[in-house]
Amino acid sequence: MRPRPALGLLPVAWVASALSLLLACSTPPPDGAETVMVLHGLGRTTRSMALLSSRLQEAGYKVVTFGYPSISEPIEILVDSLSRALDECCSEDLKGVNFVTHSLGGVLVRSYLSDRPEAHEGRVVMLSPPSQGSEIIDAFADSPMLRPFLGPSGSRLGTDSTGIATKLGPVTFSLGIITGDRSLNPIGSWLIPGPDDGKVGVERTKVEGAADFLVMPATHTFIMNRRDVADETVHFLQHGRFSREGG
Repeated sequence: MRPRPALGLLPVAWVASALSLLLACSTPPPDGAETVMVLHGLGRTTRSMALLSSRLQEAGYKVVTFGYPSISEPIEILVDSLSRALDECCSEDLKGVNFVTHSLGGVLVRSYLSDRPEAHEGRVVMLSPPSQGSEIIDAFADSPMLRPFLGPSGSRLGTDSTGIATKLGPVTFSLGIITGDRSLNPIGSWLIPGPDDGKVGVERTKVEGAADFLVMPATHTFIMNRRDVADETVHFLQHGRFSREGG
């Protein structure tokens, strides 16, 4: 049995109100527009994806942003919350929803889709996903000082066999991955072998079964704010591939 979140102890009306604040739709899209659900990363909020969400909206998509308490809850609870949010906003076409994610958000979407036997028809773009974990988590997950900043979900993003990302297996949906090879974190980069974005090694963002993979001159923290990343994201959502080669 999955553990119940602390939110389960609160009044149902309060929880529903909180969820309505976390799940926010953009201004009215064109008739028949495809839906893109946007998920932020560990320790971030929906504000971190606001610029990218605006650019997706400009490209003609119905944008739905999913905010979640990435530090306080385990991954299983976050995936349950994602499932409920999708039922609320997109029940008419769950199989056709597209996803754009940053970091931990990609792990949540992989977990959500791995639990569903039906083929997913929407496309997914992941920005800097810790698809095979991160050596930084290996080094600091047990640190009394840093563990509170990782929370139960972040602490499971290591590279060993206990890491959640390594348990998910190949993807069976249309997935494009964009990662960066620039770092603002010299200590983190020292821990990570090979090119990295300051948090995750380039090689560890890869997922078996992905349709396309692209490396950009971007950092983990700010990759979602780049115009060229937004353009490539839209191109993949439209065509199932990126417009340029890389990686």
